[in-house]
Amino acid sequence: MGKKGKKEKGRGAEKTAAKMERKVSKRSRKEEEDLEALIAHFQTLDATRTQIVETPCPPPSPRLHASLSAHPEKDELILFGGEYFNGQKTFVYNELYVYNIKKDTWTKVEIPNPPPRRCAHQAVVVPQGGGQLWVFGGEFASPDGEQFYHYKDLWVLHLATKTWEQVRSTGGPSGRSGHRMVAWKKQLILFGGFHESTRDYIYYNDVYAFNLDTFSWSRLSPSGAGPTPRSGCQMSVTPQGGIVIYGGYSKQRVKKDVDRGTQHSDMYLLQPEDGKEGSWKWTRINPAGAKPTPRSGFSVAVTPNHQTLLFGGVCDEEEEESLEGDFLNDLHFYDATRNRWFTGQLKGPKSEKRKRRRGKKAEPEGPDKQEHGGTSAQEPLEVVREVVTEDGTVITIKQMFATPGPAGKPQSNEEDSPDEVGGPVVEPSPRSNAMLAVKHGRLYLYGGMFEAGDRQITLSDLYCLDLQKMQEWTALVEMDPGTQEWLEESDSEEDSNEGEGTEDEDSGESDKEAGDVLSRQA
Repeated sequence: MGKKGKKEKGRGAEKTAAKMERKVSKRSRKEEEDLEALIAHFQTLDATRTQIVETPCPPPSPRLHASLSAHPEKDELILFGGEYFNGQKTFVYNELYVYNIKKDTWTKVEIPNPPPRRCAHQAVVVPQGGGQLWVFGGEFASPDGEQFYHYKDLWVLHLATKTWEQVRSTGGPSGRSGHRMVAWKKQLILFGGFHESTRDYIYYNDVYAFNLDTFSWSRLSPSGAGPTPRSGCQMSVTPQGGIVIYGGYSKQRVKKDVDRGTQHSDMYLLQPEDGKEGSWKWTRINPAGAKPTPRSGFSVAVTPNHQTLLFGGVCDEEEEESLEGDFLNDLHFYDATRNRWFTGQLKGPKSEKRKRRRGKKAEPEGPDKQEHGGTSAQEPLEVVREVVTEDGTVITIKQMFATPGPAGKPQSNEEDSPDEVGGPVVEPSPRSNAMLAVKHGRLYLYGGMFEAGDRQITLSDLYCLDLQKMQEWTALVEMDPGTQEWLEESDSEEDSNEGEGTEDEDSGESDKEAGDVLSRQA
């Protein structure tokens, strides 16, 4: 009888679990329906555009999780989408901006029938047809930051005609954000990502290919052990025709209402199998050199000599119910030909270069010869400054500056002379989720975010670095973080009544947690 009762209890538990699963699924569908209605409303507003309007404008507003792409034929950078959180409300964009590199000017380009507003999507430029910008997936967040809608649509912006087109093809990836996508021969290859609702989430490690000739999706089934499910990883094409996956972020539930994140630091190579059409294989690789410290939210670009560049990110210190991170602004390069990481060391401005000529050993030239810089460089200089915001709040910002001068060689009194020592090194502040693009051998960096206490500071600055000279960053657009709006809930709202106050407080915590999680995994 005891066994029978236990069996019946098991069946009852299974029924209860199935019932709860159906309830959660129904709730998730309801959330998606609510967001679909909001997205449809925005699309109705977008549908009022009937012609292309190009308007000269100041630099775009602060944002992260946008895409920044180099035009394949013109001296232009293309910024699309992104999001911004001001402490109370989440704003998601589908704006298109063009930055003219030679003129140092921004233009807002309004095109009829654009994709819906999104962030954490992927955008890839290909040269076909005068240049095309392909956009897949991404995420739309409700204004309160509590509900998420993940897209599974594919769009192409025809750069020559400035027209958007939605490409409808079956068999593609499910809705997701934080995935990665690259152009490989005449295909788009997509990997990973995540999907999250209010009460559930899932990470992916699947691989899809979109054929740019036939406009058709296919799911790849590579042989070998590949990466575990993750989002926000590095994905780049090697000179040998393979695809490298490095790092990324995922989380798992360790107990009820408690999740634990993982910052991955493993590396895999995806490549076609010899003599097998459409067959791929995974291989785990262990590169040598000065590897980046584990992190998430880093940004990736490819240099003209086909090395993969990694910038910044955040290194999390995670406890059971809190998440704190150290934001970074360092540079790392991965050379697939030599299967080696090395640290990107800047040589400093021209005045510094004269000093180095007096040293016993010359500095290496260019990023491809810097592989030993990470082990012998001087300790970086930490600069702490306080910024007072408009509401009187003091934000403490820590920045790490590279110490000029030859690695491992103390500076002489002559080198410290006032005639040659300049002010603080110009460089992007530590941040995660910045947008990167490379054009004519120069790296361009826009926006991103960092956290200062309970505040999320979203950036709108623009920097440039000559990857051949590797001397110093140039600030093209500067921003004072202290001027950024940050809204707190008023005491009257929190104390209006006990029930509403608790709900508001929970909602605020949910907003903050959602921002923290998305910043690390997209």
